[in-house]
Amino acid sequence: MYNPLSTHADEFIDHAEILASLEEAARESGNRQRVREILEKAARCKGLSHREAAILMDCNDPELEQEIYKLAEQVKQRFYGNRIVLFAPLYLSNYCINGCVYCPYHIKNKTLPRKKLSQEEITDEVRALIRTGHKRLAVEAGEDPVHNPLEYILDSIKTIYSVREGGNSIRRVNVNIAATDVESYRKLKNAGIGTYILFQETYNRKQYEQLHPTGPKSNYAWHTEAMDRAQEGGCDDVGIGVLFGLSGYRYELVGLLMHAEHLEARFGVGPHTISMPRICPADDVSLDSFPDALPDAIFRKIVAVLRISVPYTGMIISTRESARMRAQLLACGVSQISGGSRTSVGGYTTEERHDETAQFDVSDTRPLDEVVRWLLETNHIPSFCTACYREGRTGDRFMSLCKSGKISLCCTPNALMTLKEYLMDYASPQTRTEGERLIAESIGEIPEGRVREKTLERLRLIEAGERDFRF
Repeated sequence: MYNPLSTHADEFIDHAEILASLEEAARESGNRQRVREILEKAARCKGLSHREAAILMDCNDPELEQEIYKLAEQVKQRFYGNRIVLFAPLYLSNYCINGCVYCPYHIKNKTLPRKKLSQEEITDEVRALIRTGHKRLAVEAGEDPVHNPLEYILDSIKTIYSVREGGNSIRRVNVNIAATDVESYRKLKNAGIGTYILFQETYNRKQYEQLHPTGPKSNYAWHTEAMDRAQEGGCDDVGIGVLFGLSGYRYELVGLLMHAEHLEARFGVGPHTISMPRICPADDVSLDSFPDALPDAIFRKIVAVLRISVPYTGMIISTRESARMRAQLLACGVSQISGGSRTSVGGYTTEERHDETAQFDVSDTRPLDEVVRWLLETNHIPSFCTACYREGRTGDRFMSLCKSGKISLCCTPNALMTLKEYLMDYASPQTRTEGERLIAESIGEIPEGRVREKTLERLRLIEAGERDFRF
């Protein structure tokens, strides 16, 4: 029976409740009055239930669909403005003992060259990333207790934070590694991680078990309950997500929102981020094996529905998506993107755009400077800010500020200051021109008062070479 407060995966992700939600959506999605009631509720920016979201997802009325997209853009603007947080993945190792059939890292793949970075190689990778302008990384590694034990991950985090290049450094390390125990999460938190990220892949238990035939990840309950253990270990910023295309998208949407509701009910704070990757080709992985792979139109609608359902949560799109698609998704809810990404182990210190160790094919291959300039030209503020993490504004402290609407008083000035840093240290002349234009326009939109004066003062100090601020 569905119980969002339960500690058992089969109760907070209840199969019968998901089916009942989908049945209700099929009945109610053509009811214009009901759909409008849901949209009116969503416009109050308090979020939607998984059942309400399912109804919107099934609504095929062109006029109402356009209202969904318009509302998603308005909700995003209210909480995140035109800021877009930038990050890069850093792949440490592709050794893995799981049998996930959709991932080229699976243990039976004998064509994949296995590789693990030494601490010296990690230092080189981080230096290369810093030289492009990155301040925030997401560490990735396969699950292998021999090659990738927790101690290796902890050592790697320490190495990343220790690297200095041209006076700059990585300020936030998020971690995307396999489900583990409470004590290990406590060690990750003590190591200074930002967000702990783990994709559910699919919430459909039957499909999950077919897709994960062997290895520790095959334990559905252990994997699905990982965020509870992470919270218990002190990781109060957690990031969830599914790999759309593994199972029916309606089922996944409802399951994803039920997981968010569970975290909110049990810990008083929902997911810090939701990631929305789609299945894409990779070594030993063909889309022909995945009939539920999503077309662009449905994927775009999923993003819009999620945005108005969980208005406070950061939404992430990676370079799996093309530049064209990423532009569309920014307009309907996405607030974080990767840029200049390499998905191979050691990819930032090689000249090759793709090699045999890559986890998936990258669609948006633009270097970071081009991504930054593209954002600026579309009047987005590229943000490298890590102030909330560095000042302890995590978990419920961050969410309370976000829900009150006050978080923009921190985020916009810090985004502008980190953009100023980037423009001075890394940007091409064309990008710097665009960035200075946008900074001037954005300053003009900050109300007169202390925040605006302090922002202007710090921008002048950055111009003069002063960088001792916690943003």
